[in-house]
Amino acid sequence: MAKYSGITSKQLLPIVHVLAILVLVILIVWNYYFRGGFGLSGNAVFNLHPVFMFAAFGYLSGQAILVYKTVDGDKTYQKAVHLTLNGVAVLVALVGVAAAYKFHLDNKFDNFYSLHSWFGITTIIFYLVQWILGFVSFWTQSIPSAQRAEVLPWHVFFGFTTFVLALVTIQLGLLEKLTFLQKGSPPLGLWSREALLVNSLGIIVFIYGAIVVLSALIPHPTAQEGYRSLE
Repeated sequence: MAKYSGITSKQLLPIVHVLAILVLVILIVWNYYFRGGFGLSGNAVFNLHPVFMFAAFGYLSGQAILVYKTVDGDKTYQKAVHLTLNGVAVLVALVGVAAAYKFHLDNKFDNFYSLHSWFGITTIIFYLVQWILGFVSFWTQSIPSAQRAEVLPWHVFFGFTTFVLALVTIQLGLLEKLTFLQKGSPPLGLWSREALLVNSLGIIVFIYGAIVVLSALIPHPTAQEGYRSLE
């Protein structure tokens, strides 16, 4: 029987960290130098929204997905880290949503009308359901082991689905913001430095998400049986 011996999740983890930090740095630079900085009123409060949302559903959620491949320790410790990271991600995301909601209320803008906002609400609901399901099923183990075995693959599937949904929501948010700026007065140039920065940011977010998913799907060299020949 052949065992997987290629690149491991731990080897990819530094790339995941670098890309996540790069995204956060670009978000901060964009909103500080191009959009007027951060604060608790006006445009400054809205500028907190993309930073908090990526920190929550991009970085913290991505780390939570990789816990079982990259964090040493027994299952109980890994579960605790996984549960904590996802819980903190939801709390940070709620702060990000509150920042956008306050900006809309202060400026008498409509709320929850765009595809970005609909995806965002769906993402938060999915995360909350996933967290509660994981807490009840796998942390407190309130259901029998046979049922936990049945729930696990669905929990994993919806975990990946929710992470991808979050990244799609982030991309829709970047597109929506850039479109508003390019339709504004004065309009942002299509090939301006800011437009190029935001488009580049979208590409980096995609690469980051792809590597997180790849890291999670790579077999564990010591735990997986690996490839079994049909012969």
